[in-house]
Amino acid sequence: MTQVTPSVGEGFAAPLGHGPADVPRVYRLPGVYAPQGDTELLLANLAREEFRSGMRSLDLCTGTGVVAVASALRGTRATAVDISRAAVTTARLNALRHRCRVRLLRGDLEAPVAHERFDLITVNPPYVPCEDPALPARGRRRAWDAGTDGRLLLDRVCERVPRLLTSSGTLLVVQSSLSGVTATLDGLRRAGLRARVADRLVQPFGPVMASREDWFAARGLVPPGTRTEDLVVIRASRA
Repeated sequence: MTQVTPSVGEGFAAPLGHGPADVPRVYRLPGVYAPQGDTELLLANLAREEFRSGMRSLDLCTGTGVVAVASALRGTRATAVDISRAAVTTARLNALRHRCRVRLLRGDLEAPVAHERFDLITVNPPYVPCEDPALPARGRRRAWDAGTDGRLLLDRVCERVPRLLTSSGTLLVVQSSLSGVTATLDGLRRAGLRARVADRLVQPFGPVMASREDWFAARGLVPPGTRTEDLVVIRASRA
């Protein structure tokens, strides 16, 4: 039997004034993305949204399912999607742990729910630039690598996810400043949404980003010697 190890408490970066008062504690199976600063920033912005009775929420690239669990605990009819079998299993465990109902689906981004509509959509996609122009087919890197500009998933989010929103729906996307914040804003606006940067958090490079520091500089993504990134939450809506 695979050992399930606690993640929250170890995996989260310091809140720096952004963290919600009560982040759901979650388990994480090996190979599933550990909740970190981007997850916490997304949760903090989720906590600021207005929740209505019966609203439908969708969490794409759900990982441990912590964001979907947070939505379900606020009373939404929650759905979560991930391409990773381990992530779907982990999210199911965490929904059970918190005694909340989350519909878990395995699939590529929005494909499993392409004909549905949601009042609130959250996305923490892979967004780290890497030397490989293609998305990894397997392994841990699939949770963060997203092509040479970090936009292989973000561009698909901008193009496809807006059509899943209800007429009054809201989309929250978290990403790094290294992967083109303006490109995300422009893409969402082309899709007919009003989009803005809702929140930012400066944090030091983690191990993956630090290992690519020189490559980032050579690509012109950051000035030489940069060891921090801006995490950004983009909020988009039809209203």
